[in-house]
Amino acid sequence: MNLTVWRRIAAILVARNREFYRDRAGLSWNLLMPVMMVLAFAFIFRGGPEDVFKVGVVTQDGNLHSATSPFLALDYLSFIPLTEPDAAIAKVERHQLDLLLDLRETPAYWVNADSPNGYLAERLLLGAYASATGPSPERRAVSGAALRYVDWALPGVLAMNIMFSSLWGVGWVIVRYRKNGVLRRLKATPLSPWEFLTAQVASRLIVVLGASLLVYLGATALLDFPMRGSYLALALVYVTGALCLISLGLIVASRLRNEEVADGLLNLISWPMLLLSGVWFSMEGTSVAAQTLSHLLPLTHLVEGARRVMIDGAGVVDVLPQIGLLAGLAALFLALAAWLFRWE
Repeated sequence: MNLTVWRRIAAILVARNREFYRDRAGLSWNLLMPVMMVLAFAFIFRGGPEDVFKVGVVTQDGNLHSATSPFLALDYLSFIPLTEPDAAIAKVERHQLDLLLDLRETPAYWVNADSPNGYLAERLLLGAYASATGPSPERRAVSGAALRYVDWALPGVLAMNIMFSSLWGVGWVIVRYRKNGVLRRLKATPLSPWEFLTAQVASRLIVVLGASLLVYLGATALLDFPMRGSYLALALVYVTGALCLISLGLIVASRLRNEEVADGLLNLISWPMLLLSGVWFSMEGTSVAAQTLSHLLPLTHLVEGARRVMIDGAGVVDVLPQIGLLAGLAALFLALAAWLFRWE
């Protein structure tokens, strides 16, 4: 290639770089995103060596500081405070907890005889009580195969797919409509903002649920994962979750005119939910602040409801708190989006 060709390439290169640097929204997002990711992981996980075993501890008030046991003085064990043992016993059966210790009236512990970690945690428990005064807690053995990670992660993966499709399917697209003048033309029709947004919600809901159903059927055929609960309950959880996230995407799209800014805001909303909602890893054992923030995010309740149905065998009544919360947030977000919406 001659010098003229290289000059043309260089001119386009310089022009494109100047365009990027002048786009403050895009530049800021490219600089801030990596820093935010690092800070988020530092916020979620505590520093220092990782704990070796995960132990549930049942007390009257769910407070470990008021419990007395020589076992609690051991290091490198993650003690999870609980108030009721029933749900935790199921986790011991599935190897999600290495041991469950009940310190209420009659001390007892549950351990899975098929769990290598449970065997070692039990040895530590008995050793701690052997060097202390008083009787050891009563042993109550359970059995059960380990829950595969893919079985645990699948409800969250389906929820994550719904989140991304819901947010970008309406948030980014409506901003593009506004930028290209489509909304300006619709403004001249009798169509009201509420009617337009309702149609967008219905359209996206059909697409999201259809895609999720295909993913679910494909996973069933390939992975043979457990489905222990009610299909109606699972459908209600995902429908209300999708409605909530679609409505949240509408709020982002209510006034923005720039697709790059919309993309940045949607990432700013989705990534904290992806990190803090328990999609890829359990929030048990993370910092108290991270767990508190997690319960403020709609995706957390979508993932929790789906896991309760698919893994714990919950029915509609059992997941009504999650369904009601997601439906209430969906109505609130949709009303707010309609109030904020502008055609131009």
